Amino acid sequence: MNQEELEACIQAYGRDIYSFCLQLTKSRQEADDLYQDTFLKIVEIRERLDFKSNPKGYLLSVSVNLWRNRRRKFAWRQRIAGPELRMDDTDTAWEPPSGEASVEEQMISREERGLVQKAVDDLPEKYRMPVLLFYMEELKISEISGILKIPAGTVKSRLYKAKKALEKKLEVVLNEK
Repeated sequence: MNQEELEACIQAYGRDIYSFCLQLTKSRQEADDLYQDTFLKIVEIRERLDFKSNPKGYLLSVSVNLWRNRRRKFAWRQRIAGPELRMDDTDTAWEPPSGEASVEEQMISREERGLVQKAVDDLPEKYRMPVLLFYMEELKISEISGILKIPAGTVKSRLYKAKKALEKKLEVVLNEK
């Protein structure tokens, strides 16, 4: 991968990868680091790259693996250092939709998105990752299976369980409509 190919890759998929990193980490600082590390890893392994079939999926896979490694290291350090050590708290904010909606509609929409975001964030990571990859990144079950290195049936099962958990948490919001 040369400089032009890397720039084209960042141009084509950078926004999606950063958005995914932000949802995964729930922190802008962590997302920035993960995003940069993802593309640094791509540059590092450029000879072994297989970008022909699914470049976005490959980038997401690198991001997921880097995130898992960080979480593993953090858990190990937390066992040694004790519970005082914490990962960054959330500082993400959803922007209201631009358009011709009234201020009231924008506020209601922002509040609903915030509730959904909080519900997704509260899911255990094994359910949250498939949800983010399926709904946010719009990947197929087979692609998610490859990225997370789990069987397709497990992805389907986790999506189903996550949907049921989200339905239960968001029942109040859904019933108001």
